[in-house]
Amino acid sequence: MTDNVLGLGSIALITGLLVACLVALILVWVARREAEAARRQAREDVADIRDEARNQLADAVRRAARLDEREEQLTTRERESLEATAELKFRIDELASARSAFARESAEHREEMATELASLAGMTASDARRELVGRLTEQAESEAAAHVRRAEAKARRTAEAKSKRILTTAMQRLAAPTSAQSSVAIVRLPSEDMKGRIIGKEGRNIRTFEAVTGVNVVIDDTPDSVVLSSHDVERREIAQVALEALVEDGRIHPQRIEAAYEEAVAGADARAESAGHEAAEAAGVDGLHPELIRTLGRLRLRSSYGQNVLAHLVESAQVAALVAGEIGADVATARRAAFLHDVGKALTGEVEGTHAAVGAELAARLGEDHVIVNAIAAHHDEVAPETVEAVLVQVADACSAARPGARREDAEAYGERIEKVEKLVAELPGVRRVLAMAAGREIRVVVEPGVVGDTELGGLATRIARTIEAERAYPGEVTVTVIREIRASATAG
Repeated sequence: MTDNVLGLGSIALITGLLVACLVALILVWVARREAEAARRQAREDVADIRDEARNQLADAVRRAARLDEREEQLTTRERESLEATAELKFRIDELASARSAFARESAEHREEMATELASLAGMTASDARRELVGRLTEQAESEAAAHVRRAEAKARRTAEAKSKRILTTAMQRLAAPTSAQSSVAIVRLPSEDMKGRIIGKEGRNIRTFEAVTGVNVVIDDTPDSVVLSSHDVERREIAQVALEALVEDGRIHPQRIEAAYEEAVAGADARAESAGHEAAEAAGVDGLHPELIRTLGRLRLRSSYGQNVLAHLVESAQVAALVAGEIGADVATARRAAFLHDVGKALTGEVEGTHAAVGAELAARLGEDHVIVNAIAAHHDEVAPETVEAVLVQVADACSAARPGARREDAEAYGERIEKVEKLVAELPGVRRVLAMAAGREIRVVVEPGVVGDTELGGLATRIARTIEAERAYPGEVTVTVIREIRASATAG
């Protein structure tokens, strides 16, 4: 039994050894196959690398050949460029020599010609040069004066046509009423019976009203109305407000008259502020300081040559805005400056200075922009206008004041102004006679022909126009015409 077991164990051991040997042989065979495959792959990779190296070497050889060829071409071009540069330098030297020789010959020829001309003309070269310069200067001045006259005439025609179109476009869009100075105010009554109540028993009511308000009450045959007469516009306005309040209340007696008058006086500031707000709204101006609003409202009672100043400011603002829109200026600035330009008239009785200077100071103190302040100060040329909007304020002011019906003036003042213009122009040198025509809108000046030459007429006309502008001798536009006339006569016996 034991021997059988030992025999089976030996067989199993031998079998295991055989299997292990077989497996080892198989593994060795597989390893040899893989090594062979690796050697073949390595040989193939080496062949590929060798071929790629050969190709790169061939490319490098070709590139080197091309570089050599290019280098040879560049060398050839450089040699040709050096040869061309040398030839060009040689030609430049030849031209310089020729120019020098020509300059010497020209100078010698010029000296010979100058000597010959001097001997023929009987004067030296410096004398001839001075005479030539004098003639050329005289000719240039004459041509320049003629050119200036033509340019001024053309500019005047163009400017007049364009300005007329712009101002006509601006003015035709406004429908402002004409102004008329008046010393009376009319109060409408609900019925004729109210006249008797205003008069009162034995006239005590009307006497009390006139004594308290300082105005005259005119009760005539005009139906349903009474007239308040006074040259003091503030008194007349307070009396009108008080009477309208009495008529509306219906109770009219001395105590009530005094109370209504006190209420009217107390409400003057409120009425001024309300008028200022209404005017600013009509002019399209906002953001004004409250003090400016109240000051502007006071102008509702101020008139200039019969034109209400506050209405004039509203109209000027509208004209300035329309003209600014036509020429491309700042519409808001032009509108605001034109609306404020006469604000100083409300303070001229309280503050020393012209209304332009007072208004500019007030606007500056209340925070208005420097452009607005300059336009206010410059609207009567007391200072120089710094912006186009300042000039537009002057234009709008003149348009509003000069339109038909805006203002009226007595004949005596008109005659004094005409006389002032004629006297002002007659004082200029060379002026023989001055005639103011077309209501002072045209000035004709006759000059001494021996003092003023033809070429000086344009300059004299301009100087006369600037003198009239500087003295502000006449409002509006004045056309200056200068006349120079020479007459010769003879008598046959």
